[in-house]
Amino acid sequence: MADGHQHAAAEAFDAIGAGYETAFAGSAAHHASLDRLLGQLAPGSRVLDVGSGTGRPTAHTLAAAGHDVLGIDVSPVMVELASRRVAGASFRCADIREVPLEEESFDAVCVYFSLLQMSRDEQRTLVHRLAGALRPGGRLVLATVPLDVEGVSTVFMGQEVRVTSFGPEGFRALATGAGLTVVSEDDAVFTPDCPGAVPEPHLYLDCRR
Repeated sequence: MADGHQHAAAEAFDAIGAGYETAFAGSAAHHASLDRLLGQLAPGSRVLDVGSGTGRPTAHTLAAAGHDVLGIDVSPVMVELASRRVAGASFRCADIREVPLEEESFDAVCVYFSLLQMSRDEQRTLVHRLAGALRPGGRLVLATVPLDVEGVSTVFMGQEVRVTSFGPEGFRALATGAGLTVVSEDDAVFTPDCPGAVPEPHLYLDCRR
């Protein structure tokens, strides 16, 4: 387990803080993904938000719709921001790879761009565990930057980070390999609202257990 990578991720996102929300909250594709999920959830569903960041838009949108939301993030600063900004949701500062997940305990799991600082093996292991934490018929939403890169060092919002991802086919295989059915997918190009940002591809998968 590459603890150093996750510690580096915590440091990077502690430094980025609220700027992340400013940069990415305007993503129409992210909001469309949340709208699709809301249309599939029964009232009062239990939802896990992995890499919950500032809590907006994901946890905020789900909690405002009356769902029971638990957000987990490795960054103490992000968890503190989310706890102040999002009423009705709970947040925990932890490494999701080390959090015990009870089988069939969630109606939905959201994983918006929070795998990128994990190795490919860690991503596969985690998605498999998250799939097992879903109740039968539950939904798992996965989003990433669909590039075939592994351990690439880059600067993200002024912070040096190491990024690993899959191309589109590999990302779909990440889901299906965990026993999930990909119900729909959405490709988008989004330019973050921050200095020096360039357009980046985003891929959203709506999966069912």
